[in-house]
Amino acid sequence: MRMYDRFELPPDKAALHRRAIRLEWWTIVFFATAVGLLAVTLGQSQAMKAAWIEDMLGLVPPAAFLIAARYRNRTPNDRFPYGYHRSVSVAFLAGSVALLGLGGYVVYDSIVRLLARERPPIGLVEILGHRFWLGWLMIVVLLATMVPAILLGRAKQRIARELHDKVLFADAEMNRADWLTAGAAVLGIAGIAVGLWWADAVAALIIGADIVRDGVRTTRGAVADLMDNKPRVVDGSREHPLPGRLLSAVLDHDWITDARLRLREEGHVFVGELIVVPSPGTDRLVERLEALERFARDFDWRVHDLVVAPVSRIDT
Repeated sequence: MRMYDRFELPPDKAALHRRAIRLEWWTIVFFATAVGLLAVTLGQSQAMKAAWIEDMLGLVPPAAFLIAARYRNRTPNDRFPYGYHRSVSVAFLAGSVALLGLGGYVVYDSIVRLLARERPPIGLVEILGHRFWLGWLMIVVLLATMVPAILLGRAKQRIARELHDKVLFADAEMNRADWLTAGAAVLGIAGIAVGLWWADAVAALIIGADIVRDGVRTTRGAVADLMDNKPRVVDGSREHPLPGRLLSAVLDHDWITDARLRLREEGHVFVGELIVVPSPGTDRLVERLEALERFARDFDWRVHDLVVAPVSRIDT
């Protein structure tokens, strides 16, 4: 193995990654358009303001993904001998912290307005000589932004699972939060229409709470990854099955009596150490260890940098 080993995605995963990049550019175009439309119809609605803030937040994860995509595959060097794979994890953390911080602001602002019993004035607007309530225009714009968010989120979630890309998955979750936010804002504006002054602030509070929930979960996962947490699936719901499957496959080698595997995540890939106890009298040990390292890397594309070391025993 070379001292500095550049990583390339397998052809099928590379094609998925290129598709993810295209989706992220489309996401930026969509959210930039949505932010502009919401700004025009914002008025004094707290729910609309929360939806507008969330749409601005929606630009952070795709931008982080695109920046990380430019850095993650740079060739390792003397300064960064492990490569730049963790640029993905750094991007994941940046998007998560932004999500948490602005979500907290929406919650605080909504509570203050609710306690102050503010009644948001939503006036009339004139278009082509016709005057009508601005709330109807707000609802139309919100409903129009829901469909692209649903489609983009579903497409990115599937690719994120295939690529083991937590930034892309966090972005898909952001898209889900966006269309849920739009739905909550529609209900808040409809509440104002029927005389429920508090509906707008309550809708904004629900939106903010959902943003904070996503921010707490993703920030916790991002920090855990940077702290070399055990690899987990992209949604963080359980440990990744790959380390267990790889260890079982290693123990099936007849010249190995015991083994321990320790892996951590660096972006899309896993790196770590494999410690093995060879059987007494094992011949051609160096060649066997080199073959075992190749076997482990061929076992799954995510196994990128694995140090294989022999020991006389493993203390449990």
